[in-house]
Amino acid sequence: MTTLAIIGAGKGLGAAVARRFGTEGFSVALISRHQGRLDALAAELEADGVTAQGFTADVRDPASIAAALERATEQLGPIQVMQYSPLPQKDFMRPVLETMPADLVGPVEFSIYGPVAAVHQVLPGMRFLPDGGGTILFVNGGSAVTPGAKVTGTSIAFAGLTAYAQLLHDELAGEGIHVGQLIIPGGIEPESSDKSPEALAELLWQQHVTRGEFRTTAPEKGTPA
Repeated sequence: MTTLAIIGAGKGLGAAVARRFGTEGFSVALISRHQGRLDALAAELEADGVTAQGFTADVRDPASIAAALERATEQLGPIQVMQYSPLPQKDFMRPVLETMPADLVGPVEFSIYGPVAAVHQVLPGMRFLPDGGGTILFVNGGSAVTPGAKVTGTSIAFAGLTAYAQLLHDELAGEGIHVGQLIIPGGIEPESSDKSPEALAELLWQQHVTRGEFRTTAPEKGTPA
């Protein structure tokens, strides 16, 4: 059995992705800062027949991410798919003229240092999967492709992450490792038929199995369910 690791796992998109991949036989490593919330989510997933376990990490601490992914591999099995999708903090989103150098430290740690650390931890194992097919998925808001003057920190940091992910996509394609990005403009819409957590989880599953273009973009406005 191979493992899906979700960095930034929560009860919305993270849970939906865990269920989607879990139905395909993946075990799921749930990674975030709060063990209690992870344990509760893992219990819900287990009740639905998904093998899941929580591992704490702070995405702004590269050593913490590496350690959590190592523990996940040891306890659940090789990581075939890694999803990086933590929710940015509100204080990352200052207007451009109010953004000082210190205000960019958190967003850069969160959206650049964290992903780089995670990729370097899982990549060696993906290269040794018996059937190949490793996948690295990044989930970002619309400011990753269209910067917003009121969300300067995330706009700048997401742009850096997007550049890194695109470079990975181009570099690793020849090794059979797919790197993809899902852009969600305007946020998740739980009552929508095409921007709900379940609909977005299906887009991420399709990125894993079709292994095509680098970027998939959800609709600007969801269709009512």
